[in-house]
Amino acid sequence: MSSAAGEPDHDVVIIGSGAGGAACALGLAAHGLRVLLLEAGPAYDPFTDYRLDRPDWELTEFPAKAAVLHGPSFAPMQPLDERWRTLRSWRRNGGLMMPGDRRRPFAYHRVVGLGGSTLHFTGEAHRLHPAAMTMASRFGAAADWPFDYAALEPYYDRAERIIGVAGPPADNHRPRRGPYPLPPHRLSYASQKIAAGCATLGLSFVPNARAALSRPYDGRPSCNYCGNCNRGCPRLDKGSADVTFIPKAVATGRCTVRTNARVTRIEAGADDRVRGIETVTSGVRDFIAARIVVLAGGAVESPRLLLASGLANESGAVGRNFMETLFWTSSGLFPEPLGSYRGLPADGICWDHNAPDAIPGIIGGCRFTNGVCEAGLNGPIAYAQRVVPGFGRAHKAEMRRVFGRALSVSAVGESLPNAGTYIDLDPGQRDQDGVALARIHCQLEDGDLRRLAFMAQTARAILQAAGADAAFEEYGAYDTFSATHVSGTCRMGVDPQRSVVDPGGGSHRWRNLFVADASIFPSMGGGEAPALTIAALALRIADGIADRAGRGEL
Repeated sequence: MSSAAGEPDHDVVIIGSGAGGAACALGLAAHGLRVLLLEAGPAYDPFTDYRLDRPDWELTEFPAKAAVLHGPSFAPMQPLDERWRTLRSWRRNGGLMMPGDRRRPFAYHRVVGLGGSTLHFTGEAHRLHPAAMTMASRFGAAADWPFDYAALEPYYDRAERIIGVAGPPADNHRPRRGPYPLPPHRLSYASQKIAAGCATLGLSFVPNARAALSRPYDGRPSCNYCGNCNRGCPRLDKGSADVTFIPKAVATGRCTVRTNARVTRIEAGADDRVRGIETVTSGVRDFIAARIVVLAGGAVESPRLLLASGLANESGAVGRNFMETLFWTSSGLFPEPLGSYRGLPADGICWDHNAPDAIPGIIGGCRFTNGVCEAGLNGPIAYAQRVVPGFGRAHKAEMRRVFGRALSVSAVGESLPNAGTYIDLDPGQRDQDGVALARIHCQLEDGDLRRLAFMAQTARAILQAAGADAAFEEYGAYDTFSATHVSGTCRMGVDPQRSVVDPGGGSHRWRNLFVADASIFPSMGGGEAPALTIAALALRIADGIADRAGRGEL
């Protein structure tokens, strides 16, 4: 990828093609910079790789391809406390889901492929609550963002229009310069029952902002409400990075994409600049010279690569301040048919407890949604294994009676950083390229557990008020690490002694090294899905890089 004279034939190398890398690539290419976008995994063809048209669609989750990275590994997790026994994950048809006396790792959910984890994300498209950006100064927790909501709002607007976000006409908590690009999706019948339950409890339940098209947009069709966003969208209506930011970046003629290119090291150069990156592509090692490097591997892989490269850790904060997914789901059966396998996942949402001070006596907020599809309760195999006990003729008759009656209320809450939750390098495990695996250390502190208890109690109350029977299954973060939303490990800030990158995403020391993903979040909000904020932040970082490059600073 270098010219015969040894000079790079691109201006910027971006490592990672998820929401951050893809949006940054488009932003930089739009400014006229030549971009090389590197992805460790393969490209996916939505029309052939996704399996929703096959009889066995329910037997697999997202159809991950073989060319994926190993890891991460997990350090031993905290012992469980009898005081919180009501937060244990359980299933009527099987008992405890995580037996034992310690919290256990289930998964760090991600996709290694072109588009990153947007390929299997639900597609919630949330802006952060403005108060969530001042957690330290107002609530003594996490850290403040080095700019306010108003500075990010134009980039939210731009990202929503690129993606084609459908959302409600008004948001009382997140100021907007105009309406969403598309009207909101109608609530499914199951979500209407949850909305009625919320109303009984004095709670709101409104259409969720979704990166799924409510009508044709930008050459893509509208959603067909199959309920399987997490298994990969074969219609292109879900706004994953591979069908939004990346094609638009390539269409500029200034973005080249290379897949199956695993980056093993970022190499330092002279004058506080990095000089390039080492890669492995199809077993062949290569060095790519780079004028500017943007790291966008996510909150686990980005600190891993920086630590493995010995870069940008002058503050000692690389890998620290890791924030995981605090979650809860309660599921029960409705007394009449709902057809709850139909509809857009998480089509409605309750924001009433989203602000950092919205839960009495607890710092950090949360939100509630219809969780049927994300819980995997949208197919008969799940019912046979998790809902209906027994076998034979009686089992078949009960399956016919209850299929489609599951109702789930899911909650996601704020995760606040603590000293025991961080990413480091595993001293005993390496990947196929010889790079140490990222190792996840995590613990839930008392405030997290009290927030989680509130989430569980409220989810149960909503489920009951909606008219569902007693729960047949509940699970959550107390005894299970199962993270999709992670952030914080390369914190952004103005103080080089307490942060990894500056407000523009640039390393405080390395003049041409930037990070553009959720790892730079100082806080993560009260349950907001991070993808839209990642994309908006990456567009802002791209503008700043272009400005610095234009002034000759890089």
